[in-house]
Amino acid sequence: MNNEDLAVTLAAKLSRAIQQQQFEQAIDEVQALRPIDIADVLALIEPKLAWQLLEVLPNRSTIFAYLDADIQVAMALEFPRASLAKIVGEMPSDERTDLYKHLNQEQRDALLPALAQAKREDIRRLSAYEERTAGALMTSDYATLAAEMTVAEALDALRLEAPDAETIYHAYVIDDARKLLGVVSLRVLILASPEQLINDIMVRSVISSDVNDDQEDVAKTVARYDLIALPITDASGALVGIVTHDDAMDVASDEATDDFHKSGGVSTMVGKLKDVSIRVLYRKRVFWLVFLVFGNLLSGVSISNFEDVIAANLVLVFFLPLLVDSGGNAGSQSATLMVRALATGDVVMRDWFSLLGREALVALMLGATMAVAVSVIGYVRGDAVVSLVLALSMMSVVMIGCVIGMSLPFVLNKLGFDPATASAPLITSVCDASGVLIYLFIASKFLTI
Repeated sequence: MNNEDLAVTLAAKLSRAIQQQQFEQAIDEVQALRPIDIADVLALIEPKLAWQLLEVLPNRSTIFAYLDADIQVAMALEFPRASLAKIVGEMPSDERTDLYKHLNQEQRDALLPALAQAKREDIRRLSAYEERTAGALMTSDYATLAAEMTVAEALDALRLEAPDAETIYHAYVIDDARKLLGVVSLRVLILASPEQLINDIMVRSVISSDVNDDQEDVAKTVARYDLIALPITDASGALVGIVTHDDAMDVASDEATDDFHKSGGVSTMVGKLKDVSIRVLYRKRVFWLVFLVFGNLLSGVSISNFEDVIAANLVLVFFLPLLVDSGGNAGSQSATLMVRALATGDVVMRDWFSLLGREALVALMLGATMAVAVSVIGYVRGDAVVSLVLALSMMSVVMIGCVIGMSLPFVLNKLGFDPATASAPLITSVCDASGVLIYLFIASKFLTI
């Protein structure tokens, strides 16, 4: 059996054990599993039963944090308030806040009074930041040191902070106003002499982000400098949180998924595809499809203007799909390369002109190669003139397709839109319309009516 089948089988066994109040047996079944694997199994169990097992597991808060938000909310409805508050209180601050945001107002009002005051204030503060910003992504569970501490004092302080900190591999040096002064790694602390001052061994040029920075920019910074965590400061330079590497990579994954959806003409979706309702799937996909219906009318208009040419040379119809699809495919390739390069920062707006020249040369080479292939077929199906028309048309539509596909992401970026909106359906529709026009125009000049 594969992992999914094993999870289903184990979920059924656990459900029976919980219903019979055989919790020791249930714990024995999952004690060898990692927290994330236990979470996958609990997700398959009825929430009312799942929370009964979760409540008696030793690493319950870690397991609960791995569950999807909708399952967490469903289980929160089943938890007694005191039990929910206990588990939520054990969760890392960023995950605790994420859960709080997904609860309805009634659940929030029930949960907050059951939490310790410090955790209540922490949730209120973190949940106040706008979504998709560094503030909404960061955690307040980090280790801090004072510049005047000795290394020995710093290590003692880290031992006390370690249980509540997301990471202690880097400790942040702050002053009395929480201004970020520097950072020191655990490795440096271990290798330093016990009597040395933190002020003498800390790194002062700290890479940080502002609390209002976009979360995608934060993820790029973490990836660029290969950071374990990125400190987040407010307008005054005070340290307010950190974004850990795993959270940054989750953002990068979500942004990549978002770009994939947009490249297919699908609006951003939240949650797993198999759990999304039919109504949501319809609403996320209908706009671009309807919009492109009217865009494709341009191809029909082009054809209608050359009806006489087509009627006199029916062989043109045979090659029409081949030519317009080639232009669309070439354009989609160029667009994909540019969208990804813009997203990763490999290229910027000022690179457009130089890239245009390179893309035109590549398109010319691609078009010439494809023209040779299609001209042979054109000669077999028609004659030498048809072969020439096809060769010239292929070179032209591939050239135009590549230039459009490369340029449209830059244009959208300049206008303030997401370059990923230059989706494959949009590029294909634009290239189809221009390809039909180019093909029939060239044919009208070389073929008799």
